[in-house]
Amino acid sequence: MTTGKLDGRVAIVTGAGGGLGAECARVLAAHGASLAIVDINEAAAARVATEIEASGGSAMSVATDVSSEESVEAMVSAVMERFGRIDVLHNNAAVLDVAQRQNDRDICNLDIAAWDRAIAVNLRGSVLCTKHVVPVMVKQGKGSVIFATSGLGAQGDLSLTGYACSKAALNMMPKLVAAQYGKQGVRGNAVQIGLAPAENAHSSMPKELLDILRDNHMTPELGTPRQIADVVAFLASDESSFVTGTTLVADGGFSSHTPSLVAMQAFFSQSDRKGM
Repeated sequence: MTTGKLDGRVAIVTGAGGGLGAECARVLAAHGASLAIVDINEAAAARVATEIEASGGSAMSVATDVSSEESVEAMVSAVMERFGRIDVLHNNAAVLDVAQRQNDRDICNLDIAAWDRAIAVNLRGSVLCTKHVVPVMVKQGKGSVIFATSGLGAQGDLSLTGYACSKAALNMMPKLVAAQYGKQGVRGNAVQIGLAPAENAHSSMPKELLDILRDNHMTPELGTPRQIADVVAFLASDESSFVTGTTLVADGGFSSHTPSLVAMQAFFSQSDRKGM
């Protein structure tokens, strides 16, 4: 059910051909926005756009390689030709497929091609889309640019070196957008996304791993794509009109506690049972 808080707005969501990006696009459309579904996979983008239109929304699909400036320029031109304005840019596109995970490893075992790919898609892609959309927003006098970041960009882990560094850099982008274009009506924010896999992704992750991650969340369960999409919709709308230059953490409290918290809980629980 729409609240209408994005009525008349036009939103671009990159990497929207499936998963979290598709859910963000669906939720923005449900709030009244017209959507540009941007993805390197043309067929996937078209399916999501068709789904939105079948539900009564307005959407177009644009096959785009966000790491290519020529492709990004063509995408922005296509969106402007269709809708005449751009109010929201959600830089969601990122590369994290199985092959990338296998090669984007710890520093000493890092395949540098995987590093280059992570930087090209995750960071360069977001910068290019922002570069070519912000002038449209400045001309309109209003706009919201949203970046998808990750806890891996704020905390060290055992692998995904390129992914982590690209996401760490994206934490600076909303500050730059706010500082450089805020007085011209453009807001910049990021969402630090926790584990919010689609239901079909749960079956591909070992139960033991999910249990470890669930224990480290300060919510009863892991997140869902809809919960992340709701945060994106908030940042896209005037409900967040006084929020800019910051990163909103939506990770179920995963990054809010000391690394020893879960082990300490188990220790004290065991001590209580022993009457200590």
